[in-house]
Amino acid sequence: MAKPQNQHFERDVRASFDRQAVMTLMGATLARIATGEIDIEMPFRADLTQQHGFLHTGVVTTMVDSACGFAAFTLMPADAAVLTVEFKINLIAPAQGHTLIARGRVVRAGRNVTVCNGEAWMRTTSGEKQVAQMLATMMTVRERGLVG
Repeated sequence: MAKPQNQHFERDVRASFDRQAVMTLMGATLARIATGEIDIEMPFRADLTQQHGFLHTGVVTTMVDSACGFAAFTLMPADAAVLTVEFKINLIAPAQGHTLIARGRVVRAGRNVTVCNGEAWMRTTSGEKQVAQMLATMMTVRERGLVG
């Protein structure tokens, strides 16, 4: 794993996460921050489901995209921001349980582009079940006055 370029990456991840209104709207929280790795959790909410009672694909995708973006952000310079360039998501199983866990991990961090692997899991009373798999590409944005 690459070394962080920003010694304050944890503080900056938290600050950027707190500015992401969609995470607040969904009730998501940072569960784990490490170099090149982020876990975000969100309790199941009936108001975020689709017609069959599963968490909506858009909610699951948003969570995993954010986990990948923040994982990439942990390895970026202090003056950089992160933006998603593209992703591919495979939905593996219905998102039903009591907690959605999105895990983002850096596969390769480059100067301008970082590739991440993302997973979504539902915690249930009997354990965890994977519900989605993502491959994401994140861009390092510099010199735009943005943080995170």
